[in-house]
Amino acid sequence: MSAPAPQAPSAPLTGPLGACCTRTVPHSGVARGAIETIAGLATYVSRPRANPEDASRVMVYFADVFGPFYINGQLAMDYWAEHGYLVLGVDYFEGDSAAHHKGEPGWDVDEWVVPFRTSAARITPPWIEAVRERYRYCFGAPFVMDLLATDWVTAGAFAHPAFLDEGHFLRPAEDDFTFPHAARRRAEDILVQRKATYYIQIFGGAFHGFATRPDPSLKAERWAKEESAGAVLRWFAHHAESAE
Repeated sequence: MSAPAPQAPSAPLTGPLGACCTRTVPHSGVARGAIETIAGLATYVSRPRANPEDASRVMVYFADVFGPFYINGQLAMDYWAEHGYLVLGVDYFEGDSAAHHKGEPGWDVDEWVVPFRTSAARITPPWIEAVRERYRYCFGAPFVMDLLATDWVTAGAFAHPAFLDEGHFLRPAEDDFTFPHAARRRAEDILVQRKATYYIQIFGGAFHGFATRPDPSLKAERWAKEESAGAVLRWFAHHAESAE
């Protein structure tokens, strides 16, 4: 029997990193979660305030290049935890996120990210399996799409993605160089063809990074960020109720 022919690589849908990936305005607030170790990786853990031991609904947060310990991401995770989710954010940058290099002379995000694309793909799956075993439920967009291909994740969501291709298949910015109009429409065509359950939300005038790194002093940017976080919450709540 002859060996099966190798599959052709999927066409890319999102572009590489760029200047917008490191644009950020630190948000004000005090993170209330804790850092724990899961499968050898530091993990931000934010628990439901009303019932900290409740692990019936778990949300896994795969951070952008600023990592899960950046205050903006922590506050977002705390927001979802306030609404009854146990939220887990893995540090697949192993303490060396872009937050530690912002403003560093000569630092180049495109060069910095190269080794992490390989290492994150290697160390994150064991972390996911550990989460699955512990709770029985259950940069980051490819991990979301990979998990959605399994039978133990109820729903997934991401904003301003990078490193996705057609084989992985939404909540994009209108002006997003890593996920431009044509690619976004192609992604939607794939979802329609697969008869997938999906929800796409476009924010006019929003930029790549709007969901976690906007300027909260600007009304339009603050509104897009808050609406995005709320929409993620409602999306997960809808699917959690459907799974019960």
